[in-house]
Amino acid sequence: MTTTAQQDAPRVRTRRRRSSDRGVNRAFRITATGAGALILAVLAAVAIFLVIEAWPSISAGSETLAESISWFPEDANLLTFVGPLVFGTLLGSALAMLIAVPLAIGIALFISHYAPRRMAQALGYVIDLLAAIPSVVYGLWGAIVVTPVVQPVWEWLSSTLGWIPLFAGPAANPARVMLTVAVVLAVMILPIITAVSREVFLQTPRLHEEAALALGATRWEMIRTAVLPFARSGIISASMLGLGRALGETMAVLMILSPGAMYSFAVLQAGQQQTIAANIAAQYPEASGLGVSTLIATGLALFVITMAVNMAARAIVARRKDFSGAN
Repeated sequence: MTTTAQQDAPRVRTRRRRSSDRGVNRAFRITATGAGALILAVLAAVAIFLVIEAWPSISAGSETLAESISWFPEDANLLTFVGPLVFGTLLGSALAMLIAVPLAIGIALFISHYAPRRMAQALGYVIDLLAAIPSVVYGLWGAIVVTPVVQPVWEWLSSTLGWIPLFAGPAANPARVMLTVAVVLAVMILPIITAVSREVFLQTPRLHEEAALALGATRWEMIRTAVLPFARSGIISASMLGLGRALGETMAVLMILSPGAMYSFAVLQAGQQQTIAANIAAQYPEASGLGVSTLIATGLALFVITMAVNMAARAIVARRKDFSGAN
C-alpha cells in the first residue's frame, strides 16, 4: 500500500499542477478578453459622445450657425466650415511625413547597422529624449528659433520654384506658414518612427543578413535585400503612429501657424490653412452653446480621419506581412 501510494503521489501532483495551470490560463484569458472589450467600449463611448454633442450643430442650418457663433463664417454651412480644416490637417501631416519618414528610417538604419555600439546607444538615447519634450516647448522653439532660420530658405524656394503651386509666393515674413509647421511636426514625430523602426531592424534574423553577405552583397545591398523587406510592415506601423501624432497635434500648430480657411496648397503663404486641433484650441475658450457643439463636430471629423488612417494601416500591414521576409 505504501509503495502504491508513493507511486501515485507524482501523478496526483501533476494533475493538481495541470488543474492549477488551467485555472490560471482561464483567468488570464478572461482578463485579456475583458481588457480588449474595455478598449472597444471606451472607443464606442467616445464616438457616441461626439455624435450626441455634435448633433445640434449638424442639424442646425447655416443661418442659425452664423447668428449664434461669432467666429462662424457667413454664407457657410457646417460642411464648408469643416472642409478647409480637414484639408489643412491632412496637408500639414502629409508634409511632416514626407520630411520625417525618410530621415527617421535613415537614423534607425545608422543606429542599428552602421554606428559603433557606444555611439548607437548615445544617439538612440538622444532620439528617445525628443519624445519627452512637451508640445508647447516645440511650439515656442518653432515660433522663436525655427521661423527666422527658415525665412531665407522659404524666400529662395518662392523665388526659384514659385511656378510650382506648392511654393507659390510671395513667402510670408515672418514664416508662420504651413511648411514651417510641417518642419516642427516632423521633428516631433521623428523619435516615434525612429524608435519603432530601429527595434524592427534589430529583429531581422541574423541568418538572413549573414546569407546576403556570404553571397557577396555589400552592407547596403544586405540592408536593401534582407533588412528592409523584413521590416516593411514595422516601418508602416511606425509611420502610422507618427501620422496619428501629427494629425492630433495642437499647441505647436497653434503657436506657429498664421491661420486661414482656404483650400490652398500654397504652403509658403500666411493665412491659408488651419488644422482641426489648433482651431478647437483657439476657439474653445470663447465658445458656448452651439459654438461648442460645432467644435465637437470638427473633433468628430478628426476622430473619423484617425480611425480611417489606423484601419488603412492595419489593412496594409496585414496584406504585407506575408511578404515581409520574416518567414
